[in-house]
Amino acid sequence: MSIYQHFREEERPFIDQVLEWKADVALQYQLKRSDFLDPREQEIVQSVIGEDENVHLSLWGGHSESERKRACLFPPYVEPAESDFGLTLFQLEYPSKFVKVEHRDVLGALMNLGVKREKFGDIMIDEEIVQLVVASEIADYVEWNLDTVGRAKVKLMKQPFHTIIRSKEHWEEQTSTVSSLRLDAVMSEVYRLSRSKATLAIERGLVKVNWKLIEHSSFLLKEGDHLSVRGYGRSKLLAIEGITKKDKLRIRYGRMQ
Repeated sequence: MSIYQHFREEERPFIDQVLEWKADVALQYQLKRSDFLDPREQEIVQSVIGEDENVHLSLWGGHSESERKRACLFPPYVEPAESDFGLTLFQLEYPSKFVKVEHRDVLGALMNLGVKREKFGDIMIDEEIVQLVVASEIADYVEWNLDTVGRAKVKLMKQPFHTIIRSKEHWEEQTSTVSSLRLDAVMSEVYRLSRSKATLAIERGLVKVNWKLIEHSSFLLKEGDHLSVRGYGRSKLLAIEGITKKDKLRIRYGRMQ
């Protein structure tokens, strides 16, 4: 039985990479650390490594509820320390009484520095407190060069991880029916959009599935898929619960509030 049959075709290159990590750890008896992985990539790593006796896996992104995490693969006799994950937590100092900093501002500022997305983890905002987790190997570069976020002049201050902001996500579950699992059909129902508006959003590059940009309306969703539509928020397809008498699919989904 091929391991690939459990995953989408476009996920094969990442699966091959994980298999290489696994082989390296088994042969060299050394710890292997990944870049930051999104939740779907974390699921793939967990599935590929499985219950292997020779290669163990640990994931961490700053705290247990982190969305983006780095993976450490290691021999069974090694116990990875917090430092092995190579994470640095920064908190922004900025004139919070006069300017507001949003998630997209921080994300844009990091991308403008030329920092690849896989080199930084979660961006956390709670009222006026703004924190971000970055790979330790680029921490000095980010600290020295990130001086503006949105309209705010900022200074980065390193913080211990016990001060990290916890996620306050809330998902509201609903059930509905759709004609098919095509991306445009599910989007139309979940976000209460016309089919044409859903298609336009996809074609404009505003839609991601499992944190990857999808530009084809005919893309077929699967149970467990996460959706992100710019301007409309995030949702996830929790379950496909059967077929109605009119041959429609009954789905259960969650939307982030």
